Amino acid sequence: MGTVTGWLGSRLASYLSTEVHQCGSAPPTRAAQLLFTLQPGDVLLVEGHSRFSTAIKYLTQSTWSHAALYVGKEALATTRAAPEHCFVEADVSDGVRSVSAEMFESYHTRICRPVGLSAEEIGQVVTYAVARIGHQYDLRNVWDLARYLFPTPPVPSRFRRRMLSLGSGDPTRAICSTLIAQAFQSIRYPILPMISSISRDSPDCPGCMEEILRVRHHSLFAPRDFDVSPYFAVIKPTLDTGFDFHRLNWISEQQVFESV
Repeated sequence: MGTVTGWLGSRLASYLSTEVHQCGSAPPTRAAQLLFTLQPGDVLLVEGHSRFSTAIKYLTQSTWSHAALYVGKEALATTRAAPEHCFVEADVSDGVRSVSAEMFESYHTRICRPVGLSAEEIGQVVTYAVARIGHQYDLRNVWDLARYLFPTPPVPSRFRRRMLSLGSGDPTRAICSTLIAQAFQSIRYPILPMISSISRDSPDCPGCMEEILRVRHHSLFAPRDFDVSPYFAVIKPTLDTGFDFHRLNWISEQQVFESV
């Protein structure tokens, strides 16, 4: 029975991962421009075009369906990764793997950069992700994947985020957001923690309140959380590489008229 369900899960994962024709919401960024801008520890958000991506974007009401962690080529030097690989990502079909920047060249992307980390802390995040290359998602759990056969799964809005939680929670079976969330939580860096306010109960300041942060479970993170997080800066390669609007070539109104 396990062999049959594993085969069915693999076929289903392959179907969901297949690219379908979609127009991105913005132009893609060339790989060379991404590499010029990226720093280890950066999270690259991707507007994917697969069936699985369509469901993720619907469930999170977001542009982003995938996330990858930029670790740099040096961090992968001791692994079996190809020389050009510099990202670690979790793929439903292939599990946790390393990929190159060219993998994302045809997609609309966004760079989210954690703020205030030391070189040692960035190294810890990178090491955590690299150490998990080869981990797999349990494709025998067919029902987890079957939920994404519909581009717009018919679930109430309050349950949509929980629908993103795949599998049994086994830490060796990760999806993209879960892997990266765990990497940052390993050094207690916040993404979107749950915040509550309590009284400081101080005689010197009876009205003072104190914010307490509680870690959100890693299985409930989505790619969009790195975009909306107040602890990640959005880095735009076009601006970061010396954008000058004076150098833009605009088509004239006369040329527009003549082309119609």
